[in-house]
Amino acid sequence: MAPASDLVWSIGRLTRADRWGTLGTRGATIWFTGLSGSGKSTLAAAVEERLVAAGRPAYRLDGDNIRSGLNIDLGFSPEGREENVRRVAEVALLFADAGLVALAALISPYAKGRRRARTLHEDAGIPFVEVYVATPLSVCAERDPKGFYARASVGEISSFTGLDHPYEPPEAPDVVVGHHLPLSEATDRVLAALGSGDQAQSHHV
Repeated sequence: MAPASDLVWSIGRLTRADRWGTLGTRGATIWFTGLSGSGKSTLAAAVEERLVAAGRPAYRLDGDNIRSGLNIDLGFSPEGREENVRRVAEVALLFADAGLVALAALISPYAKGRRRARTLHEDAGIPFVEVYVATPLSVCAERDPKGFYARASVGEISSFTGLDHPYEPPEAPDVVVGHHLPLSEATDRVLAALGSGDQAQSHHV
């Protein structure tokens, strides 16, 4: 295998501006972070539905879905979690560069990994919107849609985020969504932030 230093990025015949202009769309990544059961996937699915209904291509990169395929080889150690976030960020960037809105919904517990995902997009001139689904741990545990909190409480699951594994809340997310906010209003807030991000970075395209 050739070392990374020997790799050369292949440049195609289309620029990003050509691609986006011809397709009539703009790529971006929306990154949903929060505890298990916070509502990340539900909100991401609603945003995806609204975007596609409006004629804007979007695709949801859900944490469990990604771990069922691309990242099936990763565990839940700190290193495995960081690699999971790194890979999803790289895939989201490719989707966004192609003109889709990538909707990454995963716990992504560490601030460092989320900062790296943002920097990756900013360096590429692609809008990145971080959405913190700030549902309290007590509410997530009460909802427990996958039964994870119940299993973790009796020791069937170890290193569970929020219980015996840390979650580092975002310090300056683009959007904060509380659990009392109706889904339609939360979706509106995310889409408004996406629109602002598009305008702020349009000079890159």
